[in-house]
Amino acid sequence: MIRFIQIQDTLALRSAVLQSGKPEQQCINPEDLKLDTFHLGYFDEQNLLQAVLTCQQTNHPKLPHTGYRLRGMATHPDARRKGYARELLQAAITHIATQLHADYLWFNAREVAYPFYESLGFAYMSDEFDIPGIGAHKEMFMQF
Repeated sequence: MIRFIQIQDTLALRSAVLQSGKPEQQCINPEDLKLDTFHLGYFDEQNLLQAVLTCQQTNHPKLPHTGYRLRGMATHPDARRKGYARELLQAAITHIATQLHADYLWFNAREVAYPFYESLGFAYMSDEFDIPGIGAHKEMFMQF
């Protein structure tokens, strides 16, 4: 089941999957607390949180109109390849396009996730760049 969650609910997965075990409170981005930011979680049949994502209203300078930025998407290692992240991201896209009436979703994709995002129809809009301590990324987006 997919539902809206609070920032605190995202932190354990962000820490474990995206931040190499960094203390949870250090995994909060300033934009997480903005009023137009939302967090979604995917809960399995046992009501365990298996995947999270955050979207914040942030326009990209290369794209016109209103956009949202995807941040902090993480899936528990034991829950990978089950389709949870795909369903979660598709729910976010639907919410952004139909409820928030934004024009696109964009993000910095990690190299390991390029094929996942490509399979959902996202396109590249930058060359590869390095984020120190994290690794190779490319900017990706989808217009609605």
